[in-house]
Amino acid sequence: MQKSIHITSAEWEVMAAVWERTAVSASTVAEVLEEKKQWSLATVRTLLRRLVNKGALAQESEGKRFIYTPLVSLEECVKRESESFLDRVLGRTPSATVLHLVQKADLSRKDIQELRKILREKEK
Repeated sequence: MQKSIHITSAEWEVMAAVWERTAVSASTVAEVLEEKKQWSLATVRTLLRRLVNKGALAQESEGKRFIYTPLVSLEECVKRESESFLDRVLGRTPSATVLHLVQKADLSRKDIQELRKILREKEK
């Protein structure tokens, strides 16, 4: 994902619906978000168009409708948002926050193994 892409909270909702289904129509996204957010099809189409323009989604014509697929992964977006947050709030000195988050988090065995792997790499 390009650094210039910023996904708003409303766009995150749309992206989450697309990530869950991989390739999806606007009406399917609207059905999901109508239940969750009470958004109309027009609102969802606007958000989908914005995400296509930002390069976060691909749009392909399938008959009379468009199918949307993600061009960026959830992991990429989370990484960018995390980096952006750290830059804005912590000025890139996140160690105290990271320690706090690790202490408070309910980590699985796999999470702990991944953290150990990352820390070993940092020590090199």
